[in-house]
Amino acid sequence: MNDISQPPKTDAVPVSDFYEITETLAPDELVMLKAIRKFMETKVAPIINKYWTDDAFPFELLPGIRELNVGGLGLEGYGCRGGSRQIFGIVMMEMARTDPSIATFFGVHDGLAMGSIYLDGSEEQKQKWLPPMARLEKVGCFGLTEPLVGSGTGGGLTTTAKRDGDTWILDGQKKWIGNAPWCDVSIIWARDVADNQVKGFIVENKTTPGFSVEKIEHKIALKVVQNGLITMKDCRVPEANRLQAANSFRDTARVLRMTRSMVGWMSTGCQMGAYEHALAYAVERKQFGKPIGSFQMVQDLLARMLANVTACQSMMLRLSQLDDEGKLEDKHASLAKAFCTAKMRETVSWARELFGGNGIVVDYNVARFFADAEALYSYEGTFQMQNLIVGKAVTGLSAFV
Repeated sequence: MNDISQPPKTDAVPVSDFYEITETLAPDELVMLKAIRKFMETKVAPIINKYWTDDAFPFELLPGIRELNVGGLGLEGYGCRGGSRQIFGIVMMEMARTDPSIATFFGVHDGLAMGSIYLDGSEEQKQKWLPPMARLEKVGCFGLTEPLVGSGTGGGLTTTAKRDGDTWILDGQKKWIGNAPWCDVSIIWARDVADNQVKGFIVENKTTPGFSVEKIEHKIALKVVQNGLITMKDCRVPEANRLQAANSFRDTARVLRMTRSMVGWMSTGCQMGAYEHALAYAVERKQFGKPIGSFQMVQDLLARMLANVTACQSMMLRLSQLDDEGKLEDKHASLAKAFCTAKMRETVSWARELFGGNGIVVDYNVARFFADAEALYSYEGTFQMQNLIVGKAVTGLSAFV
């Protein structure tokens, strides 16, 4: 099938970057962004629909991702790429513009797994783990959510950790863990039975007895991301692999605050991709002898989509500035995550609507963004939970039980 919905691939600013926010980057950052854009458009876009349909991860892309040298983006030292939170966010947006699954894979590894070690690990742990992870020689995942515990992870983890000499015994399950079925390292969060506090552990997936992963099948969103159900039975982890600065859920929350803003950027990129495909389709698709893009109601839809995209880009740009200034708080990240994912849902829905019947066929691309948006809307904290965090911040009154 000829795909008439493909947006033009140029080195210019994407048509969805209406206010040219990517042009705010420093020259060297812009060079990196353009290299990532070229990789996503020339290597990922041509094959991603097949992998999405097959519910499979494109391992053939890993060497190319390694060559981009973006591992440890936003983290300083330890072989990491470094850079501002702004460039990290815009890179996540750029990846999601082509495929939210690839962006999620990278975000889980770089933001959640590496970020946990970077923020909560000892100097020795950083020296040991971050360099090979920055080179993507070892890929990580982040195990917090459980089969029966999602929004309540702050106070209700059922996975336990029990100290036994120089080792810890982990028991429990983690669910929806991206990269888990195939990655090398898992960051596992568990409740210490001795003090009832949340602790973090670095688990080596392939060599730790009592640790197993089952791939979650039959998803309708982020199908390229391989999510797993992790089961730990008498799983022994050395004290040397306990994150030394992670002694309560507040230490876990430091990581989540950083990555919650990442989802805001990704949901913005998801909208950009859907909008660009819709715009290209509107210009090419003809009805009644004219491109449908010449009809008033179609132009209204396109303008609404672009307004959503631009509003989210502007919000996220300011959020990244707050982050770089050391002013980012949970309330800021929560408002951005809630707003951008809600607007994303509107945008991808309008894009699918514009395609008519073709909008439900994967070959036309927009269906993939439409479906993937549902996962972005839910993970890293639901829309309702984010709004309660904001509500507490603005009223001074907690609505949490």
